[in-house]
This record gives sequence, structure tokens and C-alpha cells, in this order.
Amino acid sequence: MSTAAVAADALAPRRSTKAEPHLKLVPTQRQVAPVRRRIEGATTDRMPVRGCAGESVGRRVHVEPATLRLTRRGRMLLTAVSVLVFGAAVLVLGLRVAGVLEPGPHFTHTVPVQVAPGQTLWSIAESTNPGQDPTIVVERIANLNKLATPADITPGQTLQIPVAG
Repeated sequence: MSTAAVAADALAPRRSTKAEPHLKLVPTQRQVAPVRRRIEGATTDRMPVRGCAGESVGRRVHVEPATLRLTRRGRMLLTAVSVLVFGAAVLVLGLRVAGVLEPGPHFTHTVPVQVAPGQTLWSIAESTNPGQDPTIVVERIANLNKLATPADITPGQTLQIPVAG
């Protein structure tokens, strides 16, 4: 027998079944209600409690504002989002300045025009494409006719003029 079993056997109450052989030991299950003991002089009245922060004794409560603390992963995510937003803004602004995002006139065909004395690319652009921005039309005329500057035209010269449709 083990030491624990010997100790348990020694502590167990001894019942003698020799004196009363007709009785059998039957285990019973009793539910015991918890016993509430009353302490002498105890009361159910609420005890006076002083404020935990010390307000009742005249102390000032100092509350520090909550600070935001980011983990390394949070800082990396915040940096990545900031870079993406800033990059998208720069891209949109750059495309806007370059004129890619501006809805310009859609030129469908070209017509040949002979330059008369006193005519400029501006006056030609206004007469061939009324209602369009003359600066865009002048730029397209210069690009289409391979002109270095808008002043590089001479009377009698034939130019291909784009016409918006």
C-alpha cells in the first residue's frame, strides 16, 4: 500500500459492522445549505466611504490627457497611407497641370487654309473653331504644321488646321 493510502485509511472513521451484521452502509447524498453566521454587532447599513480620488478631503484631481501611442506596425501603416494619399494628390495635380485631365476639344479632321496678309494663328483658330479655346487650337496648329513659334507663318503659306467635330 502507498503512503497516501495508509494515511487516508488511518484518518477514515472506523465503523464496526461486526456488532450489527444486518445493517449495511449506504452512502447518502445530502445537500447542505450554506450556514450564515451573524457577527455580533454587525449591521446592514451602508458604511460611509470617502471618495477614492480624495475629493472629500480637499485634494485636487489631476487628470492627464490620454496620449496616442502607436506600435511599430501602426506607424508603418500610417506612413504608408500618408505616402499614398500624398502621391495620389501629386499625381492628380500633375496630370491636371499637364492638361491630361482637362476635357479639351476633340478634333475630328483637318482642313487646309491659306494664310492671308495680316492673319495670325489666333485669328485663324477663332475663325475655324468658334466656341473652342483659341490657345488649345493654336497649339495644335503649331504641332500639326511643325512650327517652332506661332510667328513662323508667312502670307500665302498653306496650313493644315484641325477642326473640332
